Amino acid sequence: MFDTVLVANRGEIALRVIKTLRRLGIRSVAVHTEGDTTHADEADMAVKIGSYLNADEVIQAALQVNAQAVHPGYGFLSENTRFSQACADSGIVFVGPPAAVIEAMGDKIRAKETVAAAGVPVVPGASADLESFGDFPALIKPSAGGGGKGMVLVRSKEELPDALASAARTALAAFGDDTLLIERYVESPRHIEIQVLADSHGNVVHLGERECSLQRRHQKIIEEAPSPLLDEATRAKMGAAAVEAARSVGYVNAGTIEFIVHGTTGEFFFMEMNTRLQVEHPVTELVTGLDLVELQLRVAAGEELPLTQDDVRLDGHAVEARVYAEDPARGFLPSTGRILKLAEPAVRFDSGIAEGGVVGTGYDPMLAKVVAWAPTRDEALTKLQRALHDTVILGVTTNLGFLQRLVENPRVRQGVLDTGLVERELDPAEPAVPGYVLAEAARLFTPVAASDDPWDIPDGWRLGRHRPAAHLLEVGGEIVEAPEGDGVTRRFTTARDGATLWLHAGGRTYKITKHEPIEERSAAAQAGDGAVRSPMPGTVLVVKAAQGDRVAEGQPLLIVEAMKMEHTVTAPIAGVVTVNVRAGQQVALDEVLAIVEAPE
Repeated sequence: MFDTVLVANRGEIALRVIKTLRRLGIRSVAVHTEGDTTHADEADMAVKIGSYLNADEVIQAALQVNAQAVHPGYGFLSENTRFSQACADSGIVFVGPPAAVIEAMGDKIRAKETVAAAGVPVVPGASADLESFGDFPALIKPSAGGGGKGMVLVRSKEELPDALASAARTALAAFGDDTLLIERYVESPRHIEIQVLADSHGNVVHLGERECSLQRRHQKIIEEAPSPLLDEATRAKMGAAAVEAARSVGYVNAGTIEFIVHGTTGEFFFMEMNTRLQVEHPVTELVTGLDLVELQLRVAAGEELPLTQDDVRLDGHAVEARVYAEDPARGFLPSTGRILKLAEPAVRFDSGIAEGGVVGTGYDPMLAKVVAWAPTRDEALTKLQRALHDTVILGVTTNLGFLQRLVENPRVRQGVLDTGLVERELDPAEPAVPGYVLAEAARLFTPVAASDDPWDIPDGWRLGRHRPAAHLLEVGGEIVEAPEGDGVTRRFTTARDGATLWLHAGGRTYKITKHEPIEERSAAAQAGDGAVRSPMPGTVLVVKAAQGDRVAEGQPLLIVEAMKMEHTVTAPIAGVVTVNVRAGQQVALDEVLAIVEAPE
């Protein structure tokens, strides 16, 4: 076994790997960029680098500290053929499959051909002349990608050109390769994946399945193990297919075979193989009792797998929810800010965040994973719902409330799932803010008197005003008047950031601003005269309109990208456009990108 391992990643996965290294008595080395040190603080050693994507820097850091191995986590360099080969060339063990295997399975087109030759069923599709594809609905995928990034559902021939262009841009930005493929879209699909492990001695086993059908824009939100769909016979059949897919390329280490399953017929098709540890690996760990990172390290060190297929037992049920820095009420746009308060639930909580940490746009918006285990699926879902209720993250808008509503959804509780359920059935808008929350916010915004004199209350009650001005509050862009308190004592967690109050109560988080009286607002703010503002902090990807163009209301003007997600910004009114930004420019939330002036 190794005595020093460098972790070539950040955030929660870096901390997850460091935890196992510490338990095994292996010295851990973290790499980190300027100001991104939460994970590095937990390692035995740390080396500063310029970028997590710079393979040469990471290799040099490993050599500098005499690390025998590098664990890549997921994302970044974890499925990078060049990085895997560079480790081998430098005499460093890459904790993952050989470079040739990453290349074979990382290319979706080649992977489909390889497993099909081994008898594994694949989804019908095309990898060339995509513009002429005619089997709709269809799904466009980046050949080199994963994690749902760049995937686009196309329902008609007319949508295909724009969808291909958008997918190619995203693929190039996210994976450095704009090669695409297109496949027939399987109706009412369920996304089920099989965890496999293989050593260098020819042993391959699977650790059961994970149900990953609860997705939004092809990005997984909630995963569970085992799947409520599969019976023992189907589980064995899919597991055997996954093992054959791994054997077909001489796979070594931990990997995941992803299948799409027809929601009605139960037919399953190979989609892709992820040649790394998955974000959702904790649910497999909880139902098998195995530490997948430890098994990765042992295989990488040349040991045989310590278990056979007959040794694998699934005990109970586990469910994981991904907590993202995003605003469901604003179309799930990425959010940023400083974490003012953090309270973790009483279940497994894998995260890379801490109070005082800044959430920016430079990395994936996932903040944490909340993972619950129980003897039955219903108990596990109930436990997860309570854990989400108890999780407090103030200072950054998250999807915690949306996750709670998803877990409570009747179809989710019944296990009747498909990949379109979230977008089809759940309203992303938050429920109305309860009166008791507004009353508490008004109380907190009202200054405490400096003396017993009731007139000595700055900005408080004045002649001609029947309520303190602080009772006018802004929530989600709406101005509301706070009611009086109802006399019931409740538990609140609060944090103040200037004029903004963050308040957590009843399992929900609220961002409330003291309303600025209209007479004090700027003329520009009152005018609403066609200003086109950025919906999120990010980068201007494409400018679709030129200076002086006449545009129609709703016409696309710009595309802004943040955290590998594109958002098209449209004209609020018809008129003549003045563009204030250029492609490649960094912009802030609500920054004015353009102005559309209505004709006289």
